Amino acid sequence: MRISALTKIKWVVILLLSACIPTDHTSGYSGQSMPVVDGQPSEDHSIFGKYSSPVEVSFVREAGDDLERMISQMPGETLLDNRWTRLYEQELGIKLRYDWIAKGDMYGQKLGVSLAAGRIPDVVKVNPYQLRQLSNAGLIQDLSEVYTTYASPLAKSILEAEGSGPFDAATIDGKLMAIPETASSIETAQYLWIRTDWLERLELQPPETMEDVLEISKAFTQEDPDGNGQQDTYGLALTNHLWDPVMGVAGLMEGYGAYPNIWIKDAHGKPVYGGIQPEVREALQVLQTMYLEGQLDPEFSYKKGTQAVRLIKNGKIGMLYGEQWTPFMIQSSRENDAAADWQSYPIVAKSGNQIKVPLRTNTWQYFAVRKDYAHPEVVMKLMNLHLQTNWGEQAQYETYYNDDSKAVWMLSPVTPFPGTKNLDAYRQIREAQRSGNLAVLQDEASAIQKRVEAYETEGVESGWGWNQTYGPTGAFSIADGYERNGQLLYDQFTGGITETMVDRQMILNDLQLEAYMNIILGRPIEEFDQFVESWLKLGGEKITTEVNAWLKTKTALER
Repeated sequence: MRISALTKIKWVVILLLSACIPTDHTSGYSGQSMPVVDGQPSEDHSIFGKYSSPVEVSFVREAGDDLERMISQMPGETLLDNRWTRLYEQELGIKLRYDWIAKGDMYGQKLGVSLAAGRIPDVVKVNPYQLRQLSNAGLIQDLSEVYTTYASPLAKSILEAEGSGPFDAATIDGKLMAIPETASSIETAQYLWIRTDWLERLELQPPETMEDVLEISKAFTQEDPDGNGQQDTYGLALTNHLWDPVMGVAGLMEGYGAYPNIWIKDAHGKPVYGGIQPEVREALQVLQTMYLEGQLDPEFSYKKGTQAVRLIKNGKIGMLYGEQWTPFMIQSSRENDAAADWQSYPIVAKSGNQIKVPLRTNTWQYFAVRKDYAHPEVVMKLMNLHLQTNWGEQAQYETYYNDDSKAVWMLSPVTPFPGTKNLDAYRQIREAQRSGNLAVLQDEASAIQKRVEAYETEGVESGWGWNQTYGPTGAFSIADGYERNGQLLYDQFTGGITETMVDRQMILNDLQLEAYMNIILGRPIEEFDQFVESWLKLGGEKITTEVNAWLKTKTALER
C-alpha cells in the first residue's frame, strides 16, 4: 500500500481521484498527551478556547448548484462570509480562507492536480486513497495527539460511535494522519419505492417476494398504469452507475442473496468479495430479462441520475430501489400529476429465502493537515464547535443546521454529524406520538415533526418527502424493523485500503461495472464466469489474501 515518491503520486491521485473504499473506526487515541504548539499562549489550547490572536486556516471548496441556489436565497451571506465563518471567528478566533472554489467535475480535476503537485491548503478533505498518497509523499502531519487532546467528549462519542474502522483506515505506521468525518452505515440501507397509485389502479398488492416484484414490474410496463392508452412506462428505474444510492441495482440483487459491494463471510467464516459470488450471476440474469422485455428504460446505460430522474418526473417510472432520502428525488413526479403517490417497502427475497440488508461502511472523507501548518488543532476545534452548535445541550439547530428547510450546515467547511441522527429523530418522534406529548421533541426531531404535521394537517406539499421518510410508514420505520429483526448484514472488511487496492482497486471496480452492464444489456451470462476469473487474476486474489490477513490480525488483537 506504500507509494514512496511524489512522482508516483501524480498519476495515481488523478486516476483514483473520486474513488473511495468504505471504512469503519477506532477508540485508541484517548490516552495520549498533546504538547503546546510553539508560540501560542496556553489558553489557546482548550477544546473551545479562543485564540488570543486570530489564526487563519485555508481550505479548498466544492460549490454545487444546490449550495449556490441556497446562498442566493440568503441575503447578506456568501460562501466566504456567512453565519458559520462569523461564528468560528467570533468563538474561536479562527478565520477561514479558501485557496480556490470549483464546481462538480472541475473541483475533482483541480483537486487532483493540486494534490499531485503537492500544493495543498492548510486543511484538505480527502478520500482514503488520497490520504494514503499524501501521507506516503510526506505532505501531511500526524494528528494522533491533536485528536487525543482537542476532541471534545461529544465529538469523540460521535466519531467513535461505529467502532474502530474509520480511525484504523486513517492510521498509517501507527500514526493518525487525518480526522475522519464519520457517518452511520445504516444510512446506506436500501428500500423498495413503488407508485402506490399505480398499484391501486392495476389492483395489485405490495410485494412479499421477489417474484411479486417482478410481476409488478411487468404489469407497470405492459398494463398502462398511467391510463394514457400507450405502452410508455417502465417497471424499474436504473442509471448508468449501477451502484447509485437511488435507482441502483444493489437493492434488487439483495433479493437474491447477492451483495456486490461488500465483503461477506463464506461457509468457513473467511471474508470473500460479494461481487464475485454465484448469487450475483442469478441476479444479473433477472436484470437481463427485465431489460430485454422492455421493463427498463432502453437508454438507462447512458443516463446519469440527473437524467434518469426526468422519467420519474414525467410519470414514466413505477418502481425503484433507493436510500431513505429517495422521496426528495421522486417528489417531482407530483408536480405534473397530483395523484402520483409513492410508498417505501422493505426489501424482499425470492421465495424460500430470508432477506438480509447489506450495509456499506459509510465513512469516506477525512480531514488531513498540511505538514508545516503551525496549528493542526484547528481542524478539531472547528469540528467540536460545529457539533456543539448543532447537537450540544444548547444547540441552535434551526439557525446553524437547517434554517427554514435550508441546509445551512453546508456553509461550513467541516460538517460532522451524529451518524444515526436520522434514525434517532424518527424514534424520538415515534415515542412522542405514542405518549401523546410532542412538546418533548427538540431540535431536529421537532423541526421534522413540524414539516410532517404541515403535510398531514394542511396539505403543505413540501412536507410530503419528510412524511415519506419519517412518518409512521416511512423509510425509517422500515430501517427500525430491519434492525429489530436482525436483518442487517454488515461489511466484513472495515480496514481501509490494502497495499494491492492502491494500484488495483479502480481497475477491478471498472472491470466489475463493465461486466455487469454488458450482461444486463444482453451479453451471454457466461461472461460473469470470465469476469470472476479476470477479477482474481488482476489483483482480486491478492486483495482477498490481504483482507483475510487483516481479519486474522484484528481478531487476535481483540482477543
